[in-house]
Amino acid sequence: MAKRILSGVQPSGKLHLGNYFGAIRQHIALQDEGECFYFIADFHALTTLKDAEEKEIKDAHDSSGKMKPRKASAILRDNVRDVALDYLALGLDPAKAAFFRQSDVPEVTELAWILSTVTGMGLLERAHSFKDKTDRGIAASVGLFTYPVLMAADILIYRSNVVPVGKDQVQHLEMTRDMAGYFNNAFGVEVFPMPAERLDAVPSVLGTDGKKMSKSYGNTIDIFAEGNALKKTVMAIVTDSTPVESPKDATTCNVAALYALFADDAEKAKLASLYANPMEDAEARQGRPFGYGDSKKMLLEKINATFGPFREKRKELAARPDYVEQMLADGAKRARAEARKTMELVRRATGLSG
Repeated sequence: MAKRILSGVQPSGKLHLGNYFGAIRQHIALQDEGECFYFIADFHALTTLKDAEEKEIKDAHDSSGKMKPRKASAILRDNVRDVALDYLALGLDPAKAAFFRQSDVPEVTELAWILSTVTGMGLLERAHSFKDKTDRGIAASVGLFTYPVLMAADILIYRSNVVPVGKDQVQHLEMTRDMAGYFNNAFGVEVFPMPAERLDAVPSVLGTDGKKMSKSYGNTIDIFAEGNALKKTVMAIVTDSTPVESPKDATTCNVAALYALFADDAEKAKLASLYANPMEDAEARQGRPFGYGDSKKMLLEKINATFGPFREKRKELAARPDYVEQMLADGAKRARAEARKTMELVRRATGLSG
């Protein structure tokens, strides 16, 4: 059997540069390395959907009611569609990778229940993500607490070998291996392989405020932002108060860190030189020293050059909603066929079927 690669993305809002460099780019590259299953995690999104609805209501109130907030169900549907459009526009090939909604494979929730019967409370109580999310104000629901069990089911139901994740998800992979072992040992069978995490070499992507880029911090740069909206976001990136004529340190600058994601070694070296020597190439700037505003313009150019071609493709796909829905349905059909094979083994091992 070919190496199986599994990953998911939560439809919790507009995808941003952190999502792209931390996951999406890697997912697309892996299409040619094995049998890929990529899902839009709408079951998982239900744990934070009420918070998203409340934020829209608050935003509408803060803007004097000019914005009409959507209901939670509409938010989820729109977010799922947006994630699908983003992935397809950025190069995901549905002929190579099964791409589908998590909820279109109901067997995953059946497996989650079965895994929960062999998993101790102590394992879940040690999960970092539950504490992190409740500390941010997310309601401490049972679903949020058992999130790692559903994530394990997502991975194990396709008997996945490799799971691309960020460093913050490594513990979930460790827990998944624990649960696979619990099941295999409890029923004396080897239904599940032990999936391995695959970490990307890209470091944590900084947001516009210098913290990790995250929707929860409101510091993101959306992948498909363009025009004045994109320019406004980039020009608002936080920098220090070093005078424009003084040398600056590229290694501590948010703008330089984001620029480095797009630039080659020569381009990164050039920016560092301009920071250290603000009057370098001053004639090209009518004698002005090089400042943060100039580096922000360089970053803006890189973003537009990288994602500009994908914007047009996304607009074309958005005009073909039936195609997108059919693609997700086809992906779910492929994924569900594999899920059913796994559940036949699980039911036989547990005695739920003959």
